Amino acid sequence: MAKRNQFRLFKPLVYLFLSLLMGCSPQDQKANLPPRPVKVFRVDTTRVGSVTLYAGEVRARFETTLSFRVTGKILARPVEIGDRVRKGQLLARLDNSDFQLAVQTLKAQLKSALADRAFAKDDLTRYRELLDQKVISNPDFDRHQTAYTNAQERVAALEAQLKQTINQLEYTELSADREGVITALEVEKGQVIVAGQPVVKLAQLDEKEIHFDIPEQRIAAIKNHQTVAVTLLSDNEHQFNAKIREISVSADPASRTYRAKATLLDGQQAAHLGMTATVWLTSDKTDLVAVPLAAVFTSQAQPKQQQVWVIDEATSTVKAVPVQLGSALPGELVSIEGLQAGQLIVSAGVQRLKEGQTVRLSESLPRTSKNQDSASAGKPS
Repeated sequence: MAKRNQFRLFKPLVYLFLSLLMGCSPQDQKANLPPRPVKVFRVDTTRVGSVTLYAGEVRARFETTLSFRVTGKILARPVEIGDRVRKGQLLARLDNSDFQLAVQTLKAQLKSALADRAFAKDDLTRYRELLDQKVISNPDFDRHQTAYTNAQERVAALEAQLKQTINQLEYTELSADREGVITALEVEKGQVIVAGQPVVKLAQLDEKEIHFDIPEQRIAAIKNHQTVAVTLLSDNEHQFNAKIREISVSADPASRTYRAKATLLDGQQAAHLGMTATVWLTSDKTDLVAVPLAAVFTSQAQPKQQQVWVIDEATSTVKAVPVQLGSALPGELVSIEGLQAGQLIVSAGVQRLKEGQTVRLSESLPRTSKNQDSASAGKPS
């Protein structure tokens, strides 16, 4: 009986508590939630310049394929790949015996022609005297004058032919036209070659450049005379400067890439031909809205939509705003679309908040700062 009487006493209190609880709306429940302390972040614009890396190769800007200007058999080739040569140094020699015989033949013919010209000249002088004395007719004198003219022209033709043959004799020796290094050999001793056939490849060492390929979707990001940074695979600690000298106007049909050439401005001694190099290409800086990555969340109702909590500074309440993520930035930041510079957002504990909830700042409000410079990749800017 005593227990039943106690229940009767507490029964009105239970009914009163349930009626109060059922009478509270969800908005009243949210309003009754205590303010949650949060960390905040003031949205600002960040100047970002992306850096793209390209693999390249050290090449000589001037690399010439040398060849003979006459046909013949190679008697000597005193150089090997990697040899440094000076200007005028002999690289290869052909058998010149036929050219020497041709020179001797033309010299003999020229000597005979000079004698004929001298005789025709003296003969013409005599016939001129006879013409003055009216001993011979004009036609007779014209025949001797024509003979002298023919003798003169034959001498001139043989002199030109002799000079050409002497040049061909000189062409049997292939010499370096500049200082450089031998990078390729195309013939061997004893081989018979034709005029213009490649013999050696000579690279000039006083100017080097980096050759690298750019995919077609990034060709708009590079321009002629643009300064880039270069590092060598053999020495990643040192960075050299280079300038874009040439960009191919058409893509390679196989790789669909564009060949670019950057002239080294320093590091000529460290960069050896054939070395692997890395070109650091920096794009122009642009202003992006950046927020901490921890400020972005997704809800169960919209799992594919990224959102951030924006704080109404007048009421200290939060509101979920949909955003679109961009590229990752240094400092655990991410570029974002959907916010404006100056807005205050929650930067930590975003999963524990609810729409319209009152928050309490755990720190003083950050001041809006000017544009900051940042880069999305490592070394050079």
